[in-house]
Amino acid sequence: MKHIYKAGAQPDSPTLLLLHGTGGTENDLVGLGELIAPGAGMLGVRGNVSENGMPRFFRRLAEGVFDEEDLIARTAELGAFVDAAAAEYGFDRNNVYALGYSNGANIAASLMFHQANVFKGAILHHPMVPLRGLELPNLNGLPVFIGAGENDPIVPKRETEELASLLSGAGADVKTHWEHQGHQLTRTEALAAAAWFKAQV
Repeated sequence: MKHIYKAGAQPDSPTLLLLHGTGGTENDLVGLGELIAPGAGMLGVRGNVSENGMPRFFRRLAEGVFDEEDLIARTAELGAFVDAAAAEYGFDRNNVYALGYSNGANIAASLMFHQANVFKGAILHHPMVPLRGLELPNLNGLPVFIGAGENDPIVPKRETEELASLLSGAGADVKTHWEHQGHQLTRTEALAAAAWFKAQV
């Protein structure tokens, strides 16, 4: 997968897996990652799916309607890529936090829905429920930050609440941060994620 990697400041620094929104690139969330986790390693990945020339991490059939078969296959592909990147670059695979926005947050959530120890924690900005009817693995104590907009036209409030409930039900420690905004990522939301992350490490 097309990507960038920047080593952390210290050997024991966490690594952030940066997962962009629709139309983004592997560079999109570097600035956000540096704001949230100064000194962390950065692994920015570009989605392998193109929708009208816009990179995405998996196909969709319509706005908010995911191609579930493709999502499952792409989730496995991304998980294998992160494993391979850890081996190639020498970062601790057990000290990886996901940082995703929109489409990127959705595939990060899908990884957690499929693998118990895929992340040490996750920051999901404006995610949706990736799959329904799936028995989640044991996510006991996994810290998850969800940033959401009360007026988000793409992700209804009940969708955010459902995802938080599913993750909590599997044992994750979920913090939901609400903005009085839409789907855009605001600075106050980013700062809330930074404060949350600082409390985790």
